[in-house]
Amino acid sequence: MEIGVLTVPLGGQDRTDAFEYLADLGVGAVELGAGGYPGQDHLNRAALLDDPEKREALLDDVAEYDLSISALATHNNPIHPDDERANEADQEIREVIELADLLDVDAVTCFSGLPAGAPGDSTPNWITAPWPEEHADAHEYQWEEVAIPYWEDIADHAAEHDVKVAIEMHPNMLVYEPSGMLRLRNATNDWVGANFDPSHLYWQGIEVTDAIRLLGEEDAIHHFHAKDTKVYEANARTKGVLDTNAYTDEPNRSWLFRSIGYGHGESHWKDVVSTLRMVGYEGALSIEHEDSLTSGKEGLEKAVDILDRAVFETEPGDAYWA
Repeated sequence: MEIGVLTVPLGGQDRTDAFEYLADLGVGAVELGAGGYPGQDHLNRAALLDDPEKREALLDDVAEYDLSISALATHNNPIHPDDERANEADQEIREVIELADLLDVDAVTCFSGLPAGAPGDSTPNWITAPWPEEHADAHEYQWEEVAIPYWEDIADHAAEHDVKVAIEMHPNMLVYEPSGMLRLRNATNDWVGANFDPSHLYWQGIEVTDAIRLLGEEDAIHHFHAKDTKVYEANARTKGVLDTNAYTDEPNRSWLFRSIGYGHGESHWKDVVSTLRMVGYEGALSIEHEDSLTSGKEGLEKAVDILDRAVFETEPGDAYWA
């Protein structure tokens, strides 16, 4: 297991400058934006697909700083009811899977996407309750008529390229918690799994280590985002956790994304790392900085500091005492 970083907060830096900075922090892996919301500041997807020399240049930069690429990121909505937006996101994820194969990268991180609630609707519809009954009907339509057929096709594409599709469980997406993740995996194939980001589970009241065990038992954790969340009970007690206040309206939100250690303490993160090892995950812990109370660099540095003490650097030895 190694510490990684999703490099989006360093998008204003040249690629080699960003890699040098991260290597100096002791980071071992990078997750690179290749489309969608993460953008592609540190690579050009179309150029790399077309040009082997550009791919080699990227891999040379990675090797120069003793890094690896844990995943390519393309978070978007490929099942959006607007055909133009859906087609753009679909092209992105297919091309990123192909690029990952060419770069010998194991995983692509993404969202499940969210469709409309019925044919002809123009806005994605996040269903959070089964009543009145039209909401249950809409939810079933989203799964059976849109999401599963689409992701069956993407899962086959991923299998053809030996690339894991790592879906981040996220609000306002069809897959936002572990049971939905397993439903999609069971409807497609084993190339589909989770980009396990605990930050979206904390505020839902999900016990993160239990969720790791649940998905880990199915070998369904394909990548991991190291990102924390703090629930502010003074607000949550009166407004709940389904919070539509802007992320920058910090005093009035029920929860905020926080740097590692500012939502849950070091002992919790050591438990997370230990549970990941118990279920056989030995990939990157890719830090995703989205803490509005500090800068990107400070958030990354504090996260690396805590994870460095949590991550095991060696393989388990013989249990001579057992």
